[in-house]
Amino acid sequence: MDISQYKDIYVFVEQRDGAVQSVGLELLGKARELADRVGEKVVALILGKGISDKAQELIAAGADKVLVVDNEYLKSYLTEPYTQAVSQIILEQKPAILLLGATIIGRDLAPRLSARTNTGLTADCTQLEIGESGELLMTRPAFGGNLMATILCKNHRPQMSTVRPGVMQRIAPDVSRKGEIVNYNVNFDKAKINRVRIVEEVKECKCVADISESKILVAGGRGVGNAEGFNKLRALAQTLGGEIAASRAMVDAGIIEHCSQVGQTGKTVRPELYIACGISGAIQHLAGMEESEYIIAINRDKYAPIFSVADIGIVGDVHKIVPLLNEKIKNIKKF
Repeated sequence: MDISQYKDIYVFVEQRDGAVQSVGLELLGKARELADRVGEKVVALILGKGISDKAQELIAAGADKVLVVDNEYLKSYLTEPYTQAVSQIILEQKPAILLLGATIIGRDLAPRLSARTNTGLTADCTQLEIGESGELLMTRPAFGGNLMATILCKNHRPQMSTVRPGVMQRIAPDVSRKGEIVNYNVNFDKAKINRVRIVEEVKECKCVADISESKILVAGGRGVGNAEGFNKLRALAQTLGGEIAASRAMVDAGIIEHCSQVGQTGKTVRPELYIACGISGAIQHLAGMEESEYIIAINRDKYAPIFSVADIGIVGDVHKIVPLLNEKIKNIKKF
């Protein structure tokens, strides 16, 4: 493969029901940073039906160019038509880098693109940098999160990676930015597309709020114990105007929904305040919250790893400390 003909950083911007997902804007911010270092352009890909009006939003978020694929086949996400569309763009446009969100859609789409375009894929990256030779350095947790591995794709293009929501930071939108908008036509293989069709869409979301967007999170771990313990955390979160979150142990126990899980197998969050209650601080959990601006940890074990990342550590019983903290804050708010 002659990699010299490949250039620019492409970002697959996910949309659902016409709404651009935050992870796409976060990736545009990171792509803008990387592109400025190597003197290349940022190109956003947005696919769907009736989504042309979203192009300017992507330019404001950092894109120099937006490729819009507006087609009835792309109205709802299906693996085959989306794979055909993006892989055709890759083969024709030859991007040097392609970034996707590590969402349900991204995790389904990315490996298929990798296979059809004969390139590698580094999944769930936590850091992206440009190396001295101009290659993309893709860093991700390895061996259960105990090591961080930096992976290069030297001989194939595009260099492809998925990044979880909340890992990268979007840039402040600049509505005065100018960019190129291209309505891109894709030739679909209808015979393959028609093998699978959507019969019905049923949408269910038990989580009222997206914890990755919350400024204040009160998170509970195994030390909280049960649903009654989580009610104390919910009361504190309500007083603070925040949301509830949890470690994997509480999700596995069925006490809280997976959409509230923080960590390597959950969501990555960066709230202004993160209160970790009864969370020991396994590396898999720390990977999802250590970038929080201010961390308060409450745990009985004074040697718990969570204290290594905490700004304030409180050694004690969560069931006693959280209600006391809640009452103190309520009293302060009265004045």
